[in-house]
Amino acid sequence: MSDEKKDVNSQQENEGKKGINKKLIIAFAGMGAVIVGLVIALILVATSGKKDVDSSASKAESSSAVASETDDTSEEDSVADESEDESDADEEESSQESKDDKKEKGFIISYSGDNSWQDGDKVMTGMEIGIENNSDEALKEWTLELEIDQLKSCDGWNGNFKVKGNKLTVTNVDYNGEIAKGGSTSIGCNIGTGTKLNVKSAKLNGVECTVKKGKVSQNNNNNNNNQNNDKKVTEKDVKKLLKRTSKAKQGDDWLHTDGSKILDKDGKEVWLTGVNWFGYNTGTNTFDGLWNSELVSSVEAIADHGFNLIRVPMSAELINQWSEGEYPKANYNNAYNEELNSMNSLEIFDYFLKLAEENGLKVMPDIHSAETNASGHTVNLWYTDKVTVKDYYHALEWLADRYKDNDTIVAFDLKNEPHGKPNEGDAAAIWNDSKDANNWKYVAETAASKVLAKNPNVLIMVEGIEIYPKNIKKNGDYSSTNSDDYYFNWWGGNLRGVKDYPIDLGKYQDKLVYSPHDYGPTVYQQPWFEGDYTYKSLMKDCWKDNWFYIQEQDIAPLLIGEWGGFMTEPNLTWMTYMRKLIKDNHVNHTFWCFNANSGDTGGLVKDDFVTWDEEKYDFVKEVLWQEGGKFVGLDHAIPLGDNGITLKKAKGL
Repeated sequence: MSDEKKDVNSQQENEGKKGINKKLIIAFAGMGAVIVGLVIALILVATSGKKDVDSSASKAESSSAVASETDDTSEEDSVADESEDESDADEEESSQESKDDKKEKGFIISYSGDNSWQDGDKVMTGMEIGIENNSDEALKEWTLELEIDQLKSCDGWNGNFKVKGNKLTVTNVDYNGEIAKGGSTSIGCNIGTGTKLNVKSAKLNGVECTVKKGKVSQNNNNNNNNQNNDKKVTEKDVKKLLKRTSKAKQGDDWLHTDGSKILDKDGKEVWLTGVNWFGYNTGTNTFDGLWNSELVSSVEAIADHGFNLIRVPMSAELINQWSEGEYPKANYNNAYNEELNSMNSLEIFDYFLKLAEENGLKVMPDIHSAETNASGHTVNLWYTDKVTVKDYYHALEWLADRYKDNDTIVAFDLKNEPHGKPNEGDAAAIWNDSKDANNWKYVAETAASKVLAKNPNVLIMVEGIEIYPKNIKKNGDYSSTNSDDYYFNWWGGNLRGVKDYPIDLGKYQDKLVYSPHDYGPTVYQQPWFEGDYTYKSLMKDCWKDNWFYIQEQDIAPLLIGEWGGFMTEPNLTWMTYMRKLIKDNHVNHTFWCFNANSGDTGGLVKDDFVTWDEEKYDFVKEVLWQEGGKFVGLDHAIPLGDNGITLKKAKGL
């Protein structure tokens, strides 16, 4: 580049520099105004946004008096607004607390009716009632009065029930008479009304109650003695408590069948003479009665009195909760059952199995209901909207798999009392050769196969249904809604279908036992109780064609899963005839029931769940398996209680 050129460029550059400086001043001035404007705008946003902008950040943005003043105002406004918000929240909380206090005061009666069926002019409903005491003091005794639309009849449990017009009066029994402050208890019934169940009003001890339809508060009153917050709970070694006795020999007590007989491993004919003890189906989540009694002594007493099998009603819902690691609280008296305080509800069941084994007892779980509910047994089928068929199968599979190496459990009752009437269509249990969802025969075979796949050693109990077509060829699909086209029997007691469609367990056929239920006139006045019925008339009108033919024709063994009732007429005559049938034919059975709180039958123990009803026990004792004045157990190594012998020492039937 030449020097001339350089000089010219230098002059232009200097002139250019002077021009740029002026422009920059103007530009900077303009930019400054913009920045000030933006800062002011931001401050205004901060002021309007109050708490949303950090005031310290605003101060760092500008040192102007306006910015500082605005930031200070923003802080003050934020504090004021926070105070207002807290005040509003306090008012809302106070209002909510006040609302809750108002809601919780006094007595609350909740009720639900999950299942209904038609019985002549009556709508029958399985009803559960919760009584919640949110008054200022405990109740020592109570009388509940319910006004119910078109009330016609009521048979209940956990209380004394009386119907007069549209008023249902329930008084407490000994074991649930006290309801602590903040506590609750539940009762149940099969109630008949002329319309859909509707409770119009309620009074408890003469005081008006809040009535709620829907979810019933589960019993937390029987556990009043559990709430010993002032007492130190002594932790127990659960692993040690659950350890099975060294006296037991595993795997030598499995049973099988041959024709109408049940045999042990050596071919010795045995007699299952047991008892029912419910609670794992009701929401107690353990055995009912442990609010007044001890588990250890109760199990011992059952064994000492000569029952060799305990049928345990359970809900599929509870079993599935256990399978998922959920353990609903077991309700019992922890002062009487201190060793249970360190256990969850599943561990308590495991502990019961250990106690049963120690006393020479065997156990038969029974899926009594799909859902955990004191009225769950009134539901027709083995599934509900809440508990699916898949859930039902899963419960059986899980239980069978968990205890496959424990021959304390020797049998499974697949489902308690499938039932339903002709006008209930798909909601009624049927028995045919279809794969319909409500076909109990198909479902029972499917369920049995799942159980036996987990444990091929257990016996399978299959109950009957309620109705069966008089003409199976014309009405095999149960399409007729005319009651005259069907034979009726007790829920679970109709096994007429076995003639046409016997249960097929394939290679496990020697594990099948049919299990009807049968009751007397105090439970329901069936047609065969009309007039002066006799043993002969009962056999002709009910027993033979519904189920006794199965044993008589050597098709399979029978086990009457439920029979029993009050020791008064008109029930006593029927009980005497039923006992004769059992005794003369060595029919296997589990008596209903141990529980005092069975409203329509009573129990073998009185309300304290400790004192035995000696009159009833002496009656049943005649059909307990005995040899030489000793009760015979089903365990080869451990004798049955203090008054029994082992199966190894027994001669057999």
